[in-house]
Amino acid sequence: MSRYFISLLLLLGYALGSAQDRPIDLNRKDTIEYKQPYGLRAGIDMSRILVSFLEDNYTGLEIVGDYRLTQKLYVAAELGNEKKTIGVGLGKEVESVEGELYNFTASGSYIKAGIDYNTYGNWYGEQNMIFIGGRLAYSTFSQTVNDYKIFDTNRYWNPEDFGFGSTQEMEFKGLHATWLEFVVGIKAEMVKNLYFGASVRLGFLVSNKDPDNFQNQFIPGFNKVTEGSKFGVGYNYSITYLIPFYKKANVPKEKKKEEITPSSEEVPTDENPIDETPIDENPIDEIPIDESLIEETPINETPDEDIPMDDDGVLQNDKGL
Repeated sequence: MSRYFISLLLLLGYALGSAQDRPIDLNRKDTIEYKQPYGLRAGIDMSRILVSFLEDNYTGLEIVGDYRLTQKLYVAAELGNEKKTIGVGLGKEVESVEGELYNFTASGSYIKAGIDYNTYGNWYGEQNMIFIGGRLAYSTFSQTVNDYKIFDTNRYWNPEDFGFGSTQEMEFKGLHATWLEFVVGIKAEMVKNLYFGASVRLGFLVSNKDPDNFQNQFIPGFNKVTEGSKFGVGYNYSITYLIPFYKKANVPKEKKKEEITPSSEEVPTDENPIDETPIDENPIDEIPIDESLIEETPINETPDEDIPMDDDGVLQNDKGL
């Protein structure tokens, strides 16, 4: 039993030693790559269907869709048809019973196309949107005057109401309008690939063809037209489904490397040219020497015989010492 216990301790010690010898990577990178779906998202505007059920004088249908181009950018479009009957009431200045001065029906189709930009940073696995966008819209439609009354301030013959002008319908065809839209909205994934969306739209009329003897007061897709203003407001609530075509990983943008710019002193200019003097690989410090300070020592060319010496061969001075 002790032999197995000792073997187990030796094996554990070897494993710990191997783990300590292994280098620790302090800059370890996440190797998991999450791919996001790219495809066509299509659906319908629920608000127009709901209003069609609640109001007798309105029918409408709008198909919405978008296609993802990049991580944040989408190309979007709406295609729809609307028919609305509107009665224009009398002004408050005229003393009369409640009624309608005239009644008309606007009917036509429209198309909108543009882009959406997602400003929301999703968490891992999310596909939600808080977006802004723009549209170029075009509508072709007709206006039909169903009936109208003759406006007359003299109430002698009709004290309670205006006299009827005509109940015969007058239809104006071939009308069209163009406008720009600024869009703000959200899209949230309720279940996998199924989205709920809502948006508010501010439109600006670029062109609007009015019929003769009448004025467009409702344009399909643009909504109500206000006299003296080119702006209009709309909204929608959509349910869409994503049909994924492929998946693509989100590649983060690499940080730009900081470029090291040389200082002005190192940059050669006309005022500061480059010194082209060759550099001596083995410089020697040469100290200048004044040759006038060097005394020339005379060389004694007298032979050794003229040097006085004593009998022992020792030089004698002038005093004979």
